Amino acid sequence: MLEFSEELDRKILLFVNGYHNHFFDVFMYWCSGQYSWIPFYVLLVLLIFLKLKKKAIPFILLVALLLTISDQMASSVFKPFFHRFRPSHEPGLEDLLHYVNNYRGGMYGFVSSHAANTFSLAFYFFFTIKKQMPKLTLILFFWAALVSYSRVYLGVHYPSDVVVPIFFIAIGNGFMIAKLYIWIEKRYFPNT
Repeated sequence: MLEFSEELDRKILLFVNGYHNHFFDVFMYWCSGQYSWIPFYVLLVLLIFLKLKKKAIPFILLVALLLTISDQMASSVFKPFFHRFRPSHEPGLEDLLHYVNNYRGGMYGFVSSHAANTFSLAFYFFFTIKKQMPKLTLILFFWAALVSYSRVYLGVHYPSDVVVPIFFIAIGNGFMIAKLYIWIEKRYFPNT
């Protein structure tokens, strides 16, 4: 069973990475770049302040905590524990991949920090303010999926590297931090 899933992982990776063109090379590289997220996140913060008013401060502070926890779980727990090479560093596979701007990422890739962080944020919104901002919550899930797909497209993650953190990091972290926000909201903002 494990061999089958590893082979499937490789086949999906090679399929996604193999269908490339100049436009998607540029677009997917941009999607994976952390600095390209800044305008999106600035807009997100502004929308949160407009919608939540005073409650936006604890909401955003908890986003910072959420992203720190998710990132550390992926980078400091999963990657050092599993030591699974990224496809771009996997002997026998690295020469079969198409690289954009010669980007290959770090040595280990299980699990994707990009996927863990973006999906944690999407689930946090889902568990807290999906009723107040349903379109924004949907956009965050789309953004997380796009960022995760870009990691496979660029050849720096296997599909399982981006799927596993959704279930083993993002949902749980999003839920726990959402519960903390809801507790703060009830305790300190009961009438707003």
